[in-house]
Amino acid sequence: MILYNVVNTEMPSINQQKVSEWVREVAASYQRHVGDINFIFVDDEEILRVNRQFIGHDYYTDHIGFDYSSGTTISGDIYIGVDTVLTNSQKLSCAYIEELHRVIIHGVLHLCGIDDKGPGERAIMEAAEDKALKLWKNSI
Repeated sequence: MILYNVVNTEMPSINQQKVSEWVREVAASYQRHVGDINFIFVDDEEILRVNRQFIGHDYYTDHIGFDYSSGTTISGDIYIGVDTVLTNSQKLSCAYIEELHRVIIHGVLHLCGIDDKGPGERAIMEAAEDKALKLWKNSI
């Protein structure tokens, strides 16, 4: 089950049913099944609190994921800092909703086993994001 929640912010204007279908399609492309995924949209102060408390980092970020996946079933909590997503969209000169979709699928790709911290991994993640975003654009 895919759930959408908010803390200290309004729910972003996304089509939750279509996003859920897209998440399942992307997961299936990595031979994964969707278990329980909880998207939690939060303001900057909440993402900072979560980052400090659970990760030990003292800065704002666009997302933080907690992976509870087992075998081929992906599950997790994905916190999305909507204020930082907005700031990043402005810096990148792209629409907020496009950046939000990128961050949503970025979190899902982490659950599918794609990392972006090691040498060469960032390019792999970006290619996976681009591929997933093409699926999204073809579905709307």
